[in-house]
This record gives sequence, C-alpha cells and structure tokens, in this order.
Amino acid sequence: MMKVGLYSISCSGVWFHDRPALTVEEFIDTAVKYGYEGVEIDLKRPHGSPLDLDVKRCRQIREYAKQQGLPVCAVSANNNFAMPIPETVENELLMVREQIRVAKELGAPVLRLFAAWRGIVMRDGIATYEITRNPDYLGMLKYQQFQQILACFRECAKWAEDAGVVLALQNHAPVINTYMDMLEFVRLVDSPNFKCCLDAPCLGWNATVQSDEYIRKAVRDVGALQVLSHANAEFAETQDGSVEMISFDTQEQPVLTNYPMFIRTLREIGYDGFINYEFCHMPFHDGRVLGYQDYIDNQIRLARIYFKNLIDQE
Repeated sequence: MMKVGLYSISCSGVWFHDRPALTVEEFIDTAVKYGYEGVEIDLKRPHGSPLDLDVKRCRQIREYAKQQGLPVCAVSANNNFAMPIPETVENELLMVREQIRVAKELGAPVLRLFAAWRGIVMRDGIATYEITRNPDYLGMLKYQQFQQILACFRECAKWAEDAGVVLALQNHAPVINTYMDMLEFVRLVDSPNFKCCLDAPCLGWNATVQSDEYIRKAVRDVGALQVLSHANAEFAETQDGSVEMISFDTQEQPVLTNYPMFIRTLREIGYDGFINYEFCHMPFHDGRVLGYQDYIDNQIRLARIYFKNLIDQE
C-alpha cells in the first residue's frame, strides 16, 4: 500500500525564523509524532549536505531513524545541470556523486533529481522564489541545455547503478515543463536506475492539467517508472474535525491540486511507494509571515491526516 512520508525541507528553517531549524533527529521525531511512515532527507545544509555527512554521521542518522521505526525512504538533490559554465556543471556533478554516496550510506533507495533547480534566495531570514523565478542561463540555447543535461544524467545513472541507488527525476520546472519532458529524459538515459518522481503540483495549477482526465493520463503514462512522489499543499481543519485542502496563494494557485484523482490513479496502477509531504513555500497569510510553531508544525500534522485518508479510501 502507498505510504505517507515527510520531507525534511519542511523543517529546515528556510521557511520560518521563529525557531532554529530542526535537527535531523528532531525532524525524525516530528515524523513519528504525527504518524508518518518514512522520512526523506534534503541533501543540503542543515540536514544532509555531503559536506557534513561522513560515514559516521550517516550511520548515526540511519540508526536513529531505525530506532524510531521509520525508514529513510528517499533523499533529495538540488542540482542544476543547465548552466553553460563548465566549472559549475562539474561542481554539480560532483555534488550528485557525493549525494549518491550519502544515499547508499543512509540506506535510502531513491535520490530525487532536478534537471535545473532554480534555487532560493533568503530575505529577512525567509526563503523566496521571487528572485529566481526566471533564471538566467547566460544565453544557452534550449537544445544545448537538453544535450548537456542528458549527458549529466547518463553520467549520474552509471554512478547510481554502481551504488545500487535509483535516481528519480522530478517533473519540476524549469527546463522540464511537462511530465512528457521528464519521460523523454528517462527514455533517453535508458537506465534501470533512472526513473520518475511524478508530482501532481508540478503539472501546473490550471483547470486543464488538474482535470481528472489529465491527471489519470499522466499517472498511467508514467506507470511503473514512478518510484517517488511529493505533495506540497496547505490545509484547514473544519469544525467536524475533517481536513480540507486550501490554496496557499489564490493568485499563484487558483486551482487546487487534484490529489483525490492523483492518489486514486496511483492506487489503480499498483504504486506502493511513498508520497512525501513537503511544506516548501513562504507561509504568508493575513499580511504577515507565519512561523513554524504557529503554522507549519500544524500543517505537517494536517497533511498526514489528509493524505492517509485519501490513500485509505476505497
């Protein structure tokens, strides 16, 4: 059966400054507290940078998660293979190679990859996407980007095969604009260790791509290549105790993610992996930036209830 995991970006401190970032152990404790079935660790500071995770530290995290009864079900890279600067590309490749090492030492079967992560910028102690929304690729043409990214993926896939780790390409912009773009890269890499992380929000927030028909087709087109999924949403608890999804920004998210159809179709195709919740945007409501203790922690609690209810529906 499909399982609900928690992704550590939610607790990393970039989206709140009312308390320090949770440690990896505190993050795992939070997942246990709210009934999650696995954890996904973001492989950058403060939680999982290869700069900090030597063999000893990986063993400590792996054993702590095991003691708490949770698998490290996945880890995540934040790579960008779309830049024209050779030194930058080599640095990105080196980081992914190290992240594959960390994944193996943590016992994580899956490492999520981007084609071209745009990054975040910190302002007043809170992360924002506004400044990086339209990344500058220094004149690199689209076909050049595609060929370079593909070459990087093929190199990473060989390292993953050697390590026994599966790379999961996420259908996340930029460069990857549709799930078909993701599938095209996976087809051309042609490795048993290079598969998909299809995320429903990354399909877009409009009525067409969140329709039952589109969602059903996307999930079935990916099919057995699906090895991981993420979920990014906000929730409210009603008076009767039920949990409903709400828009975190009606301009950016005018249409809610069609998780009911997404999870129903995943269930129909026999997907039994993880869908991992991430709170991954600024919690800006009623004219102010909210914090971990007055908002995000409760969102983590509500998300597990919401997705578990969907999974358990007949």
